Amino acid sequence: MLQLNFQDKYLECGTDEAGRGCLAGPVTAAAVILPKDFHNTMLNDSKLLTSKKRELLEVILKEESLAFGISQVDMEIIDEINILNASILAMHQSIQQLSPQPELILVDGNKFKAYKKIQHQCIIKGDSKFLSIAAASILAKTARDAFMRKIDKEYPMYGWAQNKGYPTKAHRRAIQKYGITKYHRKSFKLLPEQMELKLKTN
Repeated sequence: MLQLNFQDKYLECGTDEAGRGCLAGPVTAAAVILPKDFHNTMLNDSKLLTSKKRELLEVILKEESLAFGISQVDMEIIDEINILNASILAMHQSIQQLSPQPELILVDGNKFKAYKKIQHQCIIKGDSKFLSIAAASILAKTARDAFMRKIDKEYPMYGWAQNKGYPTKAHRRAIQKYGITKYHRKSFKLLPEQMELKLKTN
């Protein structure tokens, strides 16, 4: 069972990202402050939920959270500063949107850079331990999935509505066949060595 709070003294937010391991599309982060009396038995790590449940929870979380922020960092920035720094930047930008600002930041994972002078706590698998991080994982995932469905209409041959930009066999075959797009992360290894890459960019 997920815990509501890490501690009781400070106002805390949870933050998480989605899309870090993808070959295409932005990395998206969210930050959420939940009320002290928040309760929802459906809320869990976004990876363990169906897309329908995530979309139901997205509405609930946006209505019931004290504050939330969502931010995307696009492919050019990912290629420029690397995916770890881009993920942290997206988290910082989502925290910046929160009003009130938190006094403690709960971060999913083990890497983070201090945001302003607010103390933070990194928690490995935090999205399966704390409700605020799970809430952030849902909002990051639903926002990113919506973006990938939108750009799928522009480039339907890559199957982004289904694979969301992750390195599936079908996605890699499409890269091999059609080349790369403006949405692909050029700093990532888009194809294994045994697959030849067409270098044209759509």
